[in-house]
Formats: sequence, structure tokens, C-alpha cells
Amino acid sequence: MNQYDVAIIGSGPGGYVAAIRCAQLGMKTAIIEKYSTLGGTCLNVGCIPSKALLDSSHHYEDAVKHFEEHGIEIPGEIKVNLEQMIARKQSVVDQTTKGIEFLMSKNKIDVYQGVGSFKDATHVNITKEDGEETIEAKNIIIATGSKPSSLPFINIDKERIITSTEALKLKEIPKHLIVIGGGVIGLELGQVYKRLGAEVSVVEFMDRIIPGMDGALSKELAKVMKKQKVSLNLSHKVKSVERKGDEVIVKADDKKGNEITLTGDYCLVSVGRKPYTEGLNAEAAGVKLDDRGRVEVNGHLQTNVSNIYAIGDVVKGAMLAHKAEEEGTLVAEILAGQKPHIDYNLIPGVVYTWPEVAAVGKTEEQLKEEGVEYKVGQFPMRALGRARASMDIDGFVKILADKKTDEVLGIHMIGARCADLIAEGVTAMEFRASAEDISRMSHAHPTFAEAVKEAALAATDDRALHI
Repeated sequence: MNQYDVAIIGSGPGGYVAAIRCAQLGMKTAIIEKYSTLGGTCLNVGCIPSKALLDSSHHYEDAVKHFEEHGIEIPGEIKVNLEQMIARKQSVVDQTTKGIEFLMSKNKIDVYQGVGSFKDATHVNITKEDGEETIEAKNIIIATGSKPSSLPFINIDKERIITSTEALKLKEIPKHLIVIGGGVIGLELGQVYKRLGAEVSVVEFMDRIIPGMDGALSKELAKVMKKQKVSLNLSHKVKSVERKGDEVIVKADDKKGNEITLTGDYCLVSVGRKPYTEGLNAEAAGVKLDDRGRVEVNGHLQTNVSNIYAIGDVVKGAMLAHKAEEEGTLVAEILAGQKPHIDYNLIPGVVYTWPEVAAVGKTEEQLKEEGVEYKVGQFPMRALGRARASMDIDGFVKILADKKTDEVLGIHMIGARCADLIAEGVTAMEFRASAEDISRMSHAHPTFAEAVKEAALAATDDRALHI
């Protein structure tokens, strides 16, 4: 029987990063993955493939709508080759997952393909196509991730009523895509197919899209998506989803109880994700799960069984790849006797629509609820020369700072390249910068990053320069 210092069940961003860091710190490490490729949901059917399709569809939309204004003329009709688009997406996925294989080999990590389940607190059974194998490990990290949630009355047939996994490999562009859920996944994939020519209708139970983010971001993104002719049905409770041949009929009630009926050829169910612990046999190791199927952990991500830890989507908190990576690193360093730390308030959130939406820290709603006195500085993207040059004028940067100390409490932005810009906000808040600190930093001109400086100036005695 092979013996290890640490075994990790699951090879998503949390699992493979934990494995690499454990190996770097001198531990003999094994990683177990039930699928034929490494990388988990994120690399195979999540973050990476969705961004590939978002970029491809963005190029197409630019060619159709904006090239002529830029002085670029393309003779003949511009067409979508969906098969090639999906193939390119898959090649990006293949390159990325092969990169993880290389990293496992480089760091001398043993990879086991099969379903990992607990035999007891120090042994993991690996069920393979050709039989079963058991390994022993002093420490075990659960990194089994999550899978798409649904509603009890919805029958996901994976053909017309689909999840994000199927939406990434459709054989045709929908005529009318109905999206249940106005969160990150639904809006990103909805925008992909809207750009390619589909009619898109979003049905959201809450009174706004991206409900977990600052209200100003929700409002601005809704305005932009309506301009893009995406139909938003907010405060609507879905009560039935029925397939009839190639049609899907969705019925929902608005907040007054009035029923609407939407008929489309595809329905994307994107109502969140749930932790994946099925088949883990956690009870054999004595590991406790909560009532939502998540693994219960303490502040060090340690379960009730001292040598077993859990990270990523399978524990409480935001289901984000980069959060899982930080947690994987943290557990590895704890096992090595170090004293690492994660500030969960400084884990950024991003929506990869266009314009992109990104945020870190407290929302305005949270500060009000907590009774914190704060001030607001906001600056519109359209006031930037760089934004006008690239025709990306939607959005703004909003900075929330403590009214007395001027410490930055939250940064919220919507606009071009905000997924990258938010790192400036994370850095500033990590070092407990004030709005004035950011306002005194030189930002290159012309850039989108200037909006961060201007928003900081606006928060500092309302002295933005360019509005």
C-alpha cells in the first residue's frame, strides 16, 4: 500500500494548488481525481471554457457592430461558426488541463484516476475502471468542489433543459434561450448566446440581478443588458418548466402573483451550485457534514477529525476558484507548521460579462446594515479618454471609505477590464490604504485604471479632476 504525508481528493483549483504547495514544502503528496482530466469544474466545464466562449462571442459582436466605425471593412457577410467556436474552447481547456498534468509531474505528485472515498480517517479507497486501490495518508484534504443546483420540480434532461455544463457545448445557437437565475453563470452564458443571435430572457427570483453584489453594480449591469436587448424578469418565482418536443415552456409568477409564460427552445438552469460530497463516504472517517451537505470546518479549515481538512466549494463561503486556491495554500502551510492567514473580506468577486463587474470588500448595503459611517466616491468610465478611444464607455468605479479614518472599506466597479483592475483594490485594502493614499498614486494615462484614482479623489473631499 502506497503511503503519503498528504492525499487530496479532487483536482480543481483548490486541490491541485494544495498539492503543489504541499510538494513544495517537502511532503510526499498524492492527488485523486475521478475524471480523466485534471482541473475540476473550473478548468473543464466552468471558468476557463466560459471565458473562451465569452471572448469568441465578443470578437464576433465587435466585428458585426463596431468594426465599421473603427474603419475596418470586411467584405461579405460575417457568420458564426459555432462548431469552430466550441472546438477552440475545447483546445483552450485541453491546453490548460495538460498544463496541470505537467505541474503534477514537475512537483513529483502521484496522480490517481478514480473515485476517492474514505475507508477510515487515514485510508482512501480509489475506485477505478479496472478495480480498486487503497492508499494511506497521514493527512487528507477534501477538495471535491460543487455541481450545479436545480429546483425540485425541474427535470434537467441535458438536451433542452440544461445546466452550464451543457451550455458550453451546444450544437446550435438557440433561437430563444430562457435563463433561470440572474447570477454570474446565467448572465455570462446568456450574454454569449445573445451576442451570437439568440433571444435571451432571464428570470430572477430576487428584485435585481447579481444580487450578492453592490446595488449600484446590479443597477448599472441591468441597464447595460437591457440596452443589449436581454429581457430581465426580476422578482419572478419560477413554478414550472416543461418540455414539449423542441420547445421549453417556463411559467413564473411576478411579485403581485401575475403569471407569465415564456416559450423557448432551450432553458438554462443557473440557480447556483451545491457542494459535491456524494460518494465520499465521509461517515466512514467520522467527518461531519452540515444540513446543506457542506463539510464542517474550523478557522483552520480542519474538520472534526484532526488530520482531515476541507477547502473550496465543499466548505462554507463564496464558491470561487481563487478562494479555493488560497485555502489550498493555507492548509498546506498549516500542515508544514506555518501560520498562514486568509482575509475573506478581501477575496474579490468578478462577473465576466462585458462590461465586466468586479468588487472587493463591503457593499454599501452591508455598511448601512452594520451602522458604519462611510463616504462614497464614484467616477464614470465615459469620462476617461481611454474608454472613449476603445468605445467602452459604460460603467463606473465606486469607492467606499470610512467617514472618519478614510480607510477604504469597499471598491466596486463595472466597465472594461475590471476583472484585472480589481487587483489594485485588493492590494490597496490588503495594506489598509486610505482613499487619499490611492488618490496620490500616479496612474498611467490614458488607462482605465485612472477611474480608480478619480473615484478615490471623489471620496477625498469630492475633488475628482475630470468630472
